[in-house]
Amino acid sequence: MFSTSENTATVLIVLVALGILGWGFYRAKPYGKLGILAWLQSVVLMAPWLLLFGLFASGIYINLAIVLFLLLASSGLYIFLGNRLRVAGQKAVLQERISKMVDANSDNSSTENKPESDTLSAPNAPLKPEMLPIPEQDLKTIKSIFGIDTYFITETISYQEGAIFKGNMRGDPEVIHARLSASLEEQLGSRYRLFLVENPEGKPVVVILPSSNDPQPSTVSQKILAVVLLLTTIATSLETSSFLLGFDFFSNLQRFRDVLPLSVGILTILVAHELGHHLLARRHNVKIGFPFFIPSWEIGSLGAITRFESLLPNRSVLFDVALAGPAAGGIVSLLMLITGLVLSHQGSLFQLPSQFFQGSILVGTLARVVLGSAVEQTIIDINPLVIIGWLGLVITALNLMPAGQLDGGRIVQAIYGRKIAQRTTVATLILLGIISLLNPVNTISLYWAILILFLQRNQERPSLNEITEPDDARAGLGLLALFLMAATLIPLAPGLAGRLGIGG
Repeated sequence: MFSTSENTATVLIVLVALGILGWGFYRAKPYGKLGILAWLQSVVLMAPWLLLFGLFASGIYINLAIVLFLLLASSGLYIFLGNRLRVAGQKAVLQERISKMVDANSDNSSTENKPESDTLSAPNAPLKPEMLPIPEQDLKTIKSIFGIDTYFITETISYQEGAIFKGNMRGDPEVIHARLSASLEEQLGSRYRLFLVENPEGKPVVVILPSSNDPQPSTVSQKILAVVLLLTTIATSLETSSFLLGFDFFSNLQRFRDVLPLSVGILTILVAHELGHHLLARRHNVKIGFPFFIPSWEIGSLGAITRFESLLPNRSVLFDVALAGPAAGGIVSLLMLITGLVLSHQGSLFQLPSQFFQGSILVGTLARVVLGSAVEQTIIDINPLVIIGWLGLVITALNLMPAGQLDGGRIVQAIYGRKIAQRTTVATLILLGIISLLNPVNTISLYWAILILFLQRNQERPSLNEITEPDDARAGLGLLALFLMAATLIPLAPGLAGRLGIGG
């Protein structure tokens, strides 16, 4: 029987999952059929995992073949819904274009009856020179790129070293931004950058800033620091590996060969994570600086801090680069974990108490699926790949927390915008603080709270096109990543673990 606290934990997990789906439906409903289809894609991605955990919580065990079938069926249904969404989107775009053509004809007919001076007075309205840091000739050239068919200026305001141009946008934000940016570069080269963002009222505005404000490349001292942190991370990975083998590496340097396989496994996951970031960044012509690895005596490393060294064209690129790292590292970790579980047998290198698999819903569930009744024993013999895969999943999940400039924070910012990202950052810090107070032994929670608060709490700087949101496929993948992050970090309640047969 479950205790009250265990029942509460199980119900809480279910409510959180249902809350995520409900929130997604609330956001999707105003968009009609397109929104509902996009929401269904998110449901399809999460459904197999929810069903899997729900069955296990009820004491119903299924084998790996059924799990794979559920995932394949989910993928097939996701593709089907994506095709339906694409067809519906094309119809919506066609209707929108027709509507814009009608509106444009109305605007043209109305402006034909007005004097030319009235039509062009707003873009060329005189401004106070002392308020604008942009040279007068450059400002005049910048204004010339705007027009009634793209972005009609109504007000110009000084902002930092550039200016904000308020007005009315006439068309798709992505198309308008591309046209204006191309015109600006044609007229003034690479001296200025054009940002399309939302003001506090939710209306699009154009911000022009000099290119001198672009992110700067890493300095020599920063590169040296990155190398020092890398060497320190290698050392902590060796120490973590020796700890798992039951000795202290720095007191037994002659046992280097014993710790090498485990430490190489940990470093492989870290390298896969960073390669994912860099490969997607290169694909989108975005520059990323040297990774600043975060060493940890407990698990070898907590991942790495990366910074963009160039402006991002849009939020979709921010999402792609942010997700690529956890996706690469997570897939490698998951493959190691599953392979290790499959290769585990009586007499394997590691003998771990069954409570080990209670530390994560995801890991415990996979162990029950692959190992079967073996998890009912008090001590379980496992392959070393299980340990490496589990550590990799924890590192990946920590970096997927929805806070600041962590990968998870960037994903939330890309999908839901800056306001939601700011709220999730505060919520994550509060949650980490509560966990640290309730479980003082868990130093990782406190460590991450301090790290986020002092180094990673700020959001990523706005993209050049901050208005156009990522497509629904990216939104669905982002929800799946956040869901798997929670499933990795949330432990199994003892009663639920017993129901699953973990530990007898």
